[in-house]
Amino acid sequence: MKPTHIEHIGIAVEDLVAAIRYYEEVIGLECYAIEEVKDQKVKTAFFKLGDTKIELLESTDPEGPVGKFIAKKGPGIHHLAFAVPDVDKALEDAAGKGVRLIDATGRKGAEGLNIGFLHPKSTFGVLTEFCSG
Repeated sequence: MKPTHIEHIGIAVEDLVAAIRYYEEVIGLECYAIEEVKDQKVKTAFFKLGDTKIELLESTDPEGPVGKFIAKKGPGIHHLAFAVPDVDKALEDAAGKGVRLIDATGRKGAEGLNIGFLHPKSTFGVLTEFCSG
């Protein structure tokens, strides 16, 4: 299944307020949404640039995925998300090509999107996400 565009770039941050201020005051973007995704133990902030978004991710629990990422690698680019017509089909196609999945089926993510992740051990070190509306 071919992606239509990069949906967003996820960036792990230690301080969401400071990171929002940077993207607004230095880069010149506008934060249009802040949302907590409790099951992923993360608080997010979104900026839009053309068809692509930047998603800032602040962990709400050090044992959550973003908390563990920051503890291991520090803040920085966390994942790359591709917009696809159907997350479940994209995950199925990837699995059929031998890619290791984190999610066998889609689940609810930020902004009400259906999301699913591919394991970075199968994607050359880049945590990859599929998203559909």
